[in-house]
Amino acid sequence: MRRVKLDKIDRKILNDLQSNGRITNVELSKNAGISAPPCLRRVNALEDAGYIKGYYGRLDAQLMGYGITVYAQIKLESQSEADLKKFEQQCDEWRLVRECHMLSGEVDYLLRIVAKDWEGYQSFLTEHLTAAENVSSVKTMLLVRSSKERPGVPVEIE
Repeated sequence: MRRVKLDKIDRKILNDLQSNGRITNVELSKNAGISAPPCLRRVNALEDAGYIKGYYGRLDAQLMGYGITVYAQIKLESQSEADLKKFEQQCDEWRLVRECHMLSGEVDYLLRIVAKDWEGYQSFLTEHLTAAENVSSVKTMLLVRSSKERPGVPVEIE
């Protein structure tokens, strides 16, 4: 992975792509103030350097039939590196777990879990999460509503 020193044009490109992953290269180049071929080269260099991790569509959970979002704080019995990796691999295999973050402090992981309904979440909780090896406790928080949801990071253009 080649390191790229970000200039104002790179930051503008990153900001625009983060806001709209479907933007065309022509629109992106116009916004950045350069022509299309060098813009595409910059995008490719930013991808190669790891600044751009991927592209995806944000789906509406409700419309897709997932009416419940739960954040779960997980405490493990052991925090050995092998046990941490094993838990992370298990989370990767659980389709309802959409995010898995290792934390410092009282809990070891924070998970974002989606389910079709409360019964579906309870089933996942009892059959998979609390039954998982090395899980000592699970504290859940039901998402009521989201007032702000922004992908990525703030990009300083100036």
